[in-house]
Amino acid sequence: MTLSERQNKIVSFIRHFSAERGFPPTIREIGAAVGIASTSVVNYNLDVLQKKGLLTRRPAVSRGLTLGERLVWVPILGTIAAGLPIPVPNNDFPTFGDETLILTSDLIEPQEGLFALHVKGDSMIDALVDDGDIVVMKRQEEAHNGDMVAVWLMAEDEITLKRFYREGERVRLQPANPTMQPIYTHASNVAVQGKVMTVIRRVN
Repeated sequence: MTLSERQNKIVSFIRHFSAERGFPPTIREIGAAVGIASTSVVNYNLDVLQKKGLLTRRPAVSRGLTLGERLVWVPILGTIAAGLPIPVPNNDFPTFGDETLILTSDLIEPQEGLFALHVKGDSMIDALVDDGDIVVMKRQEEAHNGDMVAVWLMAEDEITLKRFYREGERVRLQPANPTMQPIYTHASNVAVQGKVMTVIRRVN
């Protein structure tokens, strides 16, 4: 189960407001923060979040909102190329500020090292990862054959999303698109950044 962009903003605002102030926001404060003029629209989205089990509401209480425990907060760190590798400065992903993906624990279990990346390109389309999707990853430095991973090619100072295969001293980075060729490189040139745990599909 995922949330709409508007619901993500609402939950994120409630979380940050509550952490900073020590109490939850009002309906009007939520609307002002996320750009919703109508309190009825805010209430509608809060009702949806409540039905999904993500928050509780105390009737007739102005600040009666409490977030549930089923939420998983995943920072979005930038963009990953599912196509030709793209240069990445400073050996790392560009950051997207405070952008956060809010998921539920039935989609992914809470765990250390989770982060998310926007996908650019269609080299993994046969693995159901398309341009504009978001991949949720777990940071790790090792990969098994067949894992879909983010790989930093150190000599080229580029990063890409591919399936990983170790072939002796060589690594094959395999796209999931029959129109594209694999990337072959020496194992010493490859630094695994993370493994794909789940994919959030783009909705047109």
